[in-house]
Amino acid sequence: MKSPITLILAIALSSPLAVLAADAHDHGKSAPHKLELNAGKKWGTDPALRQAMSGIHGSVAHTLPAAHSGKATPADYDAFGKEVTAQITYMVENCKLDPKADAQLHLIVADIMEGVEAAQGKHGEKKRATGVVKVAQAANAYGKHFDHAGWQAIKLPH
Repeated sequence: MKSPITLILAIALSSPLAVLAADAHDHGKSAPHKLELNAGKKWGTDPALRQAMSGIHGSVAHTLPAAHSGKATPADYDAFGKEVTAQITYMVENCKLDPKADAQLHLIVADIMEGVEAAQGKHGEKKRATGVVKVAQAANAYGKHFDHAGWQAIKLPH
């Protein structure tokens, strides 16, 4: 993920407004705004991306049942957010994709980070479970758009 947006993403981990500022400055030239396949095929991945997304998948699979049943505690949500953020940090520091795949991945990462913010209570206590669901939805979008052998969609609550 070595691109100019990498630095912006790293900053975004500490300041969500940085992404909005980057989008405004970018004028839509480098980042697409809609997740798409690569000419009808899934985008390629690398080991670092697969490792990070597998970690995120595991965190969601662990936290989602408690969040859905109303049994997750603020500490559970905070731990979830911390773990997912650590995986995103690892991804940003180690993932090396071609620029078009990278741009698509940024859309997924933005959704994941938005979900993390909600899970950590930054949008109100009642939005925490919704944040975990948002991360799950982003992980499922990743599985539909990126070639990750053995990837299993996360079953979402109704």
